[in-house]
Amino acid sequence: MVKKKDQARTVQIMRSLEKMTSPSLSPAHAEDEVLNFDSLGNQPVKMVADSAKSLRMKKFRTQLLYQWLVSVFEPCRVADVGGGKGLLSFLLANDGWQAVVIDPFDQSLPDKYKDLSSGQRVKIGADQSVRRITTAFQVEMARDFDLLVGMHAHGCNAKIIDASVKYGCGFVLFPCCVIDEPFFPRLGVQWIECLADYAIRQGKGISPFRLNFKGQNIGLVHTGKCKLRHNDYEPISSATRSN
Repeated sequence: MVKKKDQARTVQIMRSLEKMTSPSLSPAHAEDEVLNFDSLGNQPVKMVADSAKSLRMKKFRTQLLYQWLVSVFEPCRVADVGGGKGLLSFLLANDGWQAVVIDPFDQSLPDKYKDLSSGQRVKIGADQSVRRITTAFQVEMARDFDLLVGMHAHGCNAKIIDASVKYGCGFVLFPCCVIDEPFFPRLGVQWIECLADYAIRQGKGISPFRLNFKGQNIGLVHTGKCKLRHNDYEPISSATRSN
């Protein structure tokens, strides 16, 4: 029963985000409308194919995000903010990306991971590493990157959006909690809805999408100056909304 309630709430949040990013809604009233789940906006939401038939897939959030990133973006300079052990940066670097982990805690790469394409376990040698900046993320760091990724990056979500505003980089966010963030959502509004509204009010075109892993699995993407692998991923921006 709990899982069904959680799934229903996830669907509600997705509908809310769809409506917020619909061109029919004025940004001035976006936050006031986020709790109306009765209808969907007209914006098509980019959904990753659901892999729910394979329960094991729900554990591998880093690999799922990696697959999504390489399917949407051309290789670029990417910062994995709060990237922990650095598996995402490791996978992206092996695919030709210039990937850097920004995290105040220095951690070693895992010794192995599962390749979702082949289903095989892949060992990571003790001599392999990823580029790291071992400090807390600050807005000014974004000047050296095309894309900022924050997967449950505590205390960094608003900074990532601010960095995009200042330097024009794209971002991919999976917000989790409001710990150490500079503002909070009003009562009854989810944190991801609050962040989406914050980005929209600053002119950042965003789209919601969802990956099939456990936990908060709804993401927000702004493509910024990144090159895309195809031309059908164009998030709605506040500039295209009707007044």
